[in-house]
Order: sequence, then structure tokens, then C-alpha cells
Amino acid sequence: MRTKQEVHEAIRNKVVVSCQALADEPLHSAFIMGRMAYAAFLGGASGIRANSVVDIREIKKTVDLPIIGIIKQDYEGSDVYITPTMKEVDALCEEGVDIIAIDATIRVRPDGMTIKEAFPLIRAKYPDQLFMADCSDFEEAKLAAELGFDYIGSTMAGYTPYTEGRELPALDLIERMVRELDKPVIAEGGISTPEELRAVLDLGVHSAVVGSAITRPMEITKRFIAAAYK
Repeated sequence: MRTKQEVHEAIRNKVVVSCQALADEPLHSAFIMGRMAYAAFLGGASGIRANSVVDIREIKKTVDLPIIGIIKQDYEGSDVYITPTMKEVDALCEEGVDIIAIDATIRVRPDGMTIKEAFPLIRAKYPDQLFMADCSDFEEAKLAAELGFDYIGSTMAGYTPYTEGRELPALDLIERMVRELDKPVIAEGGISTPEELRAVLDLGVHSAVVGSAITRPMEITKRFIAAAYK
């Protein structure tokens, strides 16, 4: 297992590639995600963001890169689905991932708590684990920094009701996070071209995550088809 500092330096000013496919997507397979991660590694990725213990376990067999782990789990009555309860945190810690990403929006979680109530319990249980806050706006990011998250992400920008429709990547939000928060910022969400990635990195983020533009061929195809027939 890498030390915190080794993880931190491994992704500093580097690109993390998100390798995920949900159950209703054609590439949904731990084996395929393992090969996808290997392709990303050969292409120069410095880290992998992955969903589910089974995918993470397979990815570990193919690459030795820092992993930002999540578990996407839907619970009735809550819109929070990225590592939403202690159960998912426990599973990721048991598997051993370098960074665990958690929805850090203000929305009520499946256990009835807000992130302000839930994260202190998580941190108390796992004091040595690195955690990333998936936020949608600056106030959430500020709270996450105050709560003691190790990394602050822009992951949920545009994906909450109160940020829906905003332009992505959220350059203005990312810039403010870098400027005003005393925490490393990981830019994520809507980075669709090399030029957008360069613009994000130029803001001074610690790292950037690119997903759909690299690892979701169905979505990539849809973009090309939409452009061809509009």
C-alpha cells in the first residue's frame, strides 16, 4: 500500500482516468474495466477512478496506479448515490483503495444524515484513509474542506438540482476552489477535449479526472452522430 505522500505526489499535476460502466451499459464488466485501465495506463494516465469492489479488484491486477474508489449505490428516498453510506466506505477500506470519493453535496443521505453529520463519523472510524469530496458548488467545497476532506472535487457540478444546466467543465468553480480553499483540488466533470483539460490544469488544480471522453465509447459515438446529423 502506498503512503499518503506517495499517492499525493503520484497524481500531482497529472491526469486520472475514470474507468466505469454501469449495469445498463454495454461495457459493464470487471474484466473490460481492467483492460480499460491498462489501456489508460499505457496512454499515460497516472491514476484510475473506479466504481465497485469487483472492478477495483480486477483493475489492481492490471495496473499499479493510485485508485480513487467509489461505490455507486441507489437507495430509495435519497438522490445521493456515490459512496452514500458507511457500508460502502467499509467495503472500499476493506478492499484497500488509495482515495475514497464520497458525495459531499448538501443533500440528505440514505441514512438520514447530511455530509456535515456523516463525515466526522467516517473520519473517526478511518483516520488514516484519504478521502475526496465530490461537490457541486463552492459552499459544499468550503464545507468539505472545513470537515477535513483530503481532496476537494468538482465532480457533482451540474448534477444536483441547484446546479443543473451549468456549463461544464466548471472552470469558474474550479478556479475559485483553487484560489480560496487550503486543500488540493481535483477537477472532474465534463472535461471533454484535450484543450479543456489543459485549461483546467492551468488553473492550478492538483489533478484532473477525465472519464466519458476516454472510456465510454457509446457516449463518444453519440456525440459524433449528433454532430453529423444536426
